[in-house]
Amino acid sequence: MDMPKQLNRREFLRLSALALAGMAYNPFSPFTDEYLEPSAPLGRVTRDMSVFRAPTWPDGETVAYLHRDELINIYYQITPASGPPYNPVWYRVWNGYVHSAYVQKVQIKLNTPQQNLSETGHLGEITVPYSQIYQYSIYDGWVPRSRLYYLSTHWVVGIDQGPDENPWYRLFDELTREQYHVPAEHLHLIPDNEYAPISPQVPPHDKRIEVSLAQQSLTAYEGDRVVLSTQISSGLNQRPDPDDIAWNTPPGTYHIQSKYPSKHMGAGDLAGDGSDLPGVPWTCFFLSPPGYAFHGAYWHNNFGIQMSHGCINMKTEEARWLFRWTTPIFHTPIDSRADWYQTGYGTLVKIT
Repeated sequence: MDMPKQLNRREFLRLSALALAGMAYNPFSPFTDEYLEPSAPLGRVTRDMSVFRAPTWPDGETVAYLHRDELINIYYQITPASGPPYNPVWYRVWNGYVHSAYVQKVQIKLNTPQQNLSETGHLGEITVPYSQIYQYSIYDGWVPRSRLYYLSTHWVVGIDQGPDENPWYRLFDELTREQYHVPAEHLHLIPDNEYAPISPQVPPHDKRIEVSLAQQSLTAYEGDRVVLSTQISSGLNQRPDPDDIAWNTPPGTYHIQSKYPSKHMGAGDLAGDGSDLPGVPWTCFFLSPPGYAFHGAYWHNNFGIQMSHGCINMKTEEARWLFRWTTPIFHTPIDSRADWYQTGYGTLVKIT
């Protein structure tokens, strides 16, 4: 892929100043819509869904429809007796109520671009509801691809002038080996201390993870002391393709084998329909191959019921905590691209 214009220090400072001075509507950073009320939390709709007149499960009256990637204001949440029991949380929105299963709570945090980036890579985290990927070609110019989503993580390897002439980060995809760009203000560059090990003084053999598939729960222990207890979403008991592996999470005793703070899962085609998942955050593999892991999920909020193709989906902040707490320890600073993952005989995992 041909590269867009790289920024020297003078150009970087000039463009950064212009971007701060001109906070008017920018189609590449569209989060200034007047209807969004800053006093109300925001949600991103992760798949097409209904708005109901009342929070009634499962046969509520539909009064409106929402489409994937719409942003909504969440006025408050309730847990009605009608459930569903595994996830009884509903949100009050304009026109009615939506179940929380496919609403990702998001924020809009714009970041100051950083110039001095090493091509060995710096881990970044999306801090806006979504960010449109663009790839540059000398023949086609800037071409839109799929989107990256809030709290997904990505490897930043450079900064260039983007299609709006503002600073854009150049990202490297570890699966496809492609490079693409997003506005630099959409990414928080994660300092080393934000994913440093948690309780490294605890002997590794005293740490263990227990997963109950029946309860859709995860409990982390240090000796006999519980340090994390939460809901998860394990694999669906399905095999849609008879020639492929089943989607269930296999019971058994394992150990964490490898850890990736950012992992592209899917076919690698950057499909815009949501089936491809770049930047899956805080991934800890416990059986690979074929590739079963704990990781954060930005595509649903329906923990407590089976949802995955075999992996164990977690709330992103809890997946980050687990990544930091488990062994093998992920070492920083990043001195080469070989440091983008860590392998070893790690924390005990029991799945029943």
